[in-house]
Amino acid sequence: MSIFVIDAFVRLREEVAANHLILKRLAEIDRSLLMHDEALRDIYEKLLPLFEPQTDVEKKKIGFGQDQGMERGRQWARGQ
Repeated sequence: MSIFVIDAFVRLREEVAANHLILKRLAEIDRSLLMHDEALRDIYEKLLPLFEPQTDVEKKKIGFGQDQGMERGRQWARGQ
């Protein structure tokens, strides 16, 4: 009968050791997820302003307006 008791305690010790390793690995995974969570939160906070609607800023038009184009054309025609 004592052999069965010793065998039960040996199996119990093995199970506790296996659980300890599993818990240790879960703690490592949890730490890495927390680091990734912080990095993703930082990226999200940096991208958030890009998703906000931009205010309508009057843009400077490119090229010559009618007044400027005609004046430039006259100057070119005169050779100035």
